Amino acid sequence: MRRNHRTAALAGVVLTCTLIAAGCSSSSGGKKSEEGGAVASVGKADTPRMTVAMITHAAPGDTFWDLIRKGAQAAAAKDNVKLVYSSDPNAGNQANLVQNAIDQKVDGIALTAAKPDALKSVVTKAESAGIPAVGFNSGLDDWQRLNMLEYFGQDENIAGQAFGRRLSQLGAKHALCVIQEQGQVALEARCAGLKKGFTGKTDTLYVNGTDMPSVKATITAKLRQDSSIDQVVTLGAPFALTAVQSAQDAGGKAKIATFDLNKDLVKAVQSGSVEFAVDQQPYLQGYLAVDALWLYKTNGNVSGGGTAPVLTGPAFVTKENVGIVAEFAQHGTR
Repeated sequence: MRRNHRTAALAGVVLTCTLIAAGCSSSSGGKKSEEGGAVASVGKADTPRMTVAMITHAAPGDTFWDLIRKGAQAAAAKDNVKLVYSSDPNAGNQANLVQNAIDQKVDGIALTAAKPDALKSVVTKAESAGIPAVGFNSGLDDWQRLNMLEYFGQDENIAGQAFGRRLSQLGAKHALCVIQEQGQVALEARCAGLKKGFTGKTDTLYVNGTDMPSVKATITAKLRQDSSIDQVVTLGAPFALTAVQSAQDAGGKAKIATFDLNKDLVKAVQSGSVEFAVDQQPYLQGYLAVDALWLYKTNGNVSGGGTAPVLTGPAFVTKENVGIVAEFAQHGTR
């Protein structure tokens, strides 16, 4: 059942946007706050002020979400949107944050659905309250089931398959896929896709992503235990940088490749300590999610006609092409 405020006339409308570099520094991932900082932008909408709640499953200290947030801030500044950002890695707590947004009568909700079943009921409440919700980053297989208006992100299983094929081309034989949050659908899909696309052997290792010393120790122990592992695959930039240290401590031959970027990871690709990264463009995801709600409210636009997701990745970043994104990474937008 599609939401009742969509119409067939909306189908096929293409969402367009201009990427705008954020001019402010972002707080650490996971911090709950109301955005009020200045963001550099070209022009500003003269449409009535609206409020958008962005609610993610970000864990404290995960810098990936800084990029999401900067993109959202840039769109909010352009669109005359009051952006209220909050996050919690616990799905039940995230659902409570969505309920809080509903109670505050926001004009739209941008939501990650890392654990979709925990959010189904509250997203239905948003729909009943006439508040449109868009999905991004996590939940590609579930956004329509949750009756979200649109979705922005990458197909994680397809990205994983492409990752696996690249490892095969590079001659890897035994990969270790490190998942920092068990049961998170996007992360599980990446490793599942990797296993499907890789011709060698794939093992999965679960770590506690909120405790980086533990992550380092767990990966190091696994590499020491099994010297046949020649490739470590991480699912976030901070974990890749930690895995580099683990491989050095283990004294083995394992190489590191990862999903996602930050400015330190870009430097690691440039130096060769990380072979490559898959970029899903989180800044773009945050930007599009906010801009889509503004477009829907002010002009009735729905990207993908409400039936197809808007894909923001995957794109491989290697030593050969990393220079293209390095400047933007220094600005904190890639």
